[in-house]
Amino acid sequence: MLFVGNDWADDHHDVWVMSETGERLAAHRFDEGPEGLGEFHEMVAVLTGDSDNPPEVVVGVETDRGLWVQALVAAGYQVYAVNPRSVARYRERHTVSGAKSDRADAKVLADLVRTDRHNHRQVAGDSTGAQAVTVLARAHANLIRGRTRHGNALRTGLKEYYPQAVATFEHLADRDALAVLERAPTPAEGAALTVAQIRAVLKKAGRQRYLDSRAADIQAGLRTEGLTAPGPVAAAHAASTRATVAILTEISRQIQELETELEASFEQHPDADIYLSVPGLGVILGARVLGEFGDDPDRYATVKSRRNYAGTSPLTIASGKHHTVIGRYVRNKRLADAIDRWAFASLTASPGSRTFYDQHRAQGDSHAQALRALGNRLVGILHGCLRTQTPYNENTAWGHRQPASPTIAA
Repeated sequence: MLFVGNDWADDHHDVWVMSETGERLAAHRFDEGPEGLGEFHEMVAVLTGDSDNPPEVVVGVETDRGLWVQALVAAGYQVYAVNPRSVARYRERHTVSGAKSDRADAKVLADLVRTDRHNHRQVAGDSTGAQAVTVLARAHANLIRGRTRHGNALRTGLKEYYPQAVATFEHLADRDALAVLERAPTPAEGAALTVAQIRAVLKKAGRQRYLDSRAADIQAGLRTEGLTAPGPVAAAHAASTRATVAILTEISRQIQELETELEASFEQHPDADIYLSVPGLGVILGARVLGEFGDDPDRYATVKSRRNYAGTSPLTIASGKHHTVIGRYVRNKRLADAIDRWAFASLTASPGSRTFYDQHRAQGDSHAQALRALGNRLVGILHGCLRTQTPYNENTAWGHRQPASPTIAA
C-alpha cells in the first residue's frame, strides 16, 4: 500500500508519499488544477509500477469537499478526510517545538492514514443529487445569515439618526420596511409621507392585505417626535441607509430564487419523501439535513455513528469519581443548527416529540438540553426510516415509549 499526505493550500498541494514501513518514497508540490492533478497521477503511476496487482493508494487530506478531492475519489484512491484538530494533535506526537510547514503537514497526514486510518472515515460517496442539494442548502443558509448581518447593521445605523423607523418596523429586513426606507431614508422624509403614498409603496413592494391599516400605522410611527441629527449628518446616514437597503433588497430576491432551485433539487431526490414524512421537517429544513448527512448508504454503519456525526449524542467525561455528561462541542455546526430547529418544530407536529420533550423538562433538563435529547432521538428515527426505506410513522416511532393504559376490572 502507498500512503499519501495531501496538504492543501489555495494554489498548490504539498504531497508526501510513504510506504507501509514509513519510508519516504516521494515529496512534491503540485499546482492546483488539471495540470497539477495530472502530474500527481503520473507520480502515483510511477510508484505503483506496471504490475498486474498495483498497491492500494490511501490519501489523507483535511477536507472532504472540492474538485481535487472529488477527482481523487474518482481515480479509485481511498481518501480520508481528517479533521484539522486531529491533525494538530497528531503533529504534537512527533514534535514539541511548535514548528509547522506545508510539507511537514503532508508528512503528518501520510503517517496518520498509515497508522490510524481505522479511527477516521473515508470520504462519503454521495450521489450528485445529494451534492447539489448540499451546495444549494449551504448557499441559501449563507444568504440568510448575510441578510441578518446587514439587517443588524441597518438597525445600528438607524438608531444613530432615525429611531422612529426602528420603533415602527419590528423586522427591518422585511419588505415593508425596506420599501418605505428606500422611499424615505430620513426622519424628515418619513414624517412627510401621506397615507396614500405609504399605501402605494407597500402595494408596489408586494403587500396585498391590510394596506390601509398598515399604512396608517407606519405613518403614525414615522411621525413620532424624537431627537434629530444635524442636517449633514442625517444626509450621510441616509446615504448609508439607501446602500444597505439596496443590498438587503437584492439579498432577499436572491434568497427567493435560490429557494426555488433548492426545492426543485430536493424534491427530485429519492429520499425526499422520507425526509418530508418526518414531523418538523419541511422542504428547506429537510434539504439542509439531507445535504449535511449526505446519502451514501454505507457512510453511517450504525445509528450511533450518525448521531455522533450530528453531534446530538451526549459526551461522557469520566475520571475517578468525576462523571459528567455534556453536549458535543466538535460537530457539524450547520447540521447541529438544522437539527435544533427540526426538534423545536416537531413539538407542535408530533405528540410523541412533545411528550418526550416534556418528560425531559420534568426531569430538570433545560430547554436546550431537552431539545438536544429530542434531536438525538429524531436522528435515530430518521436513520431507521432511511435504512428501511419507509416513511415516518408516529406509532412506530413513539408507541413503545407511551405508558400502558390501565386495565379496567370486570
